[in-house]
Amino acid sequence: MAAMTYAAVLESRAALHVGVPAVEPPDGPPLNVPIWYAYEPGGDVELITSRTSVKARLLERAGRASLCAQQEELPYKYVSVEGAVSIEPLDDARTAIEPIAIRYLGEQLGADYAAGSTGDDQVLVRLRIERWLTVDYGS
Repeated sequence: MAAMTYAAVLESRAALHVGVPAVEPPDGPPLNVPIWYAYEPGGDVELITSRTSVKARLLERAGRASLCAQQEELPYKYVSVEGAVSIEPLDDARTAIEPIAIRYLGEQLGADYAAGSTGDDQVLVRLRIERWLTVDYGS
């Protein structure tokens, strides 16, 4: 088991994985839920969720979170990042959701999914990466 190189960290975070953000509520264990995310090297991790979801309310209250993404095939590896979060309203949910949906579902299914994602309940959550932990069980 070894830490991944910086290049491998960037590649792993940008690769297609389901992320699992964790945020601690004031009165219980952390909430961990799978979610699609977007990441470009050098940028923030971006998540889109419902403004009224438990996840969004906890993220807004805590102001910080972590997110773990793993490679599900051998050799196993994962990247866990943590940092401050900000929440922004979306002017056009469909336009914001479509690139992430296409990334996870492909062109047609992603476009169809995004077409059903209209409304003003969606928000963009940005996780500014301050620290990360990486493990590569193949090294």
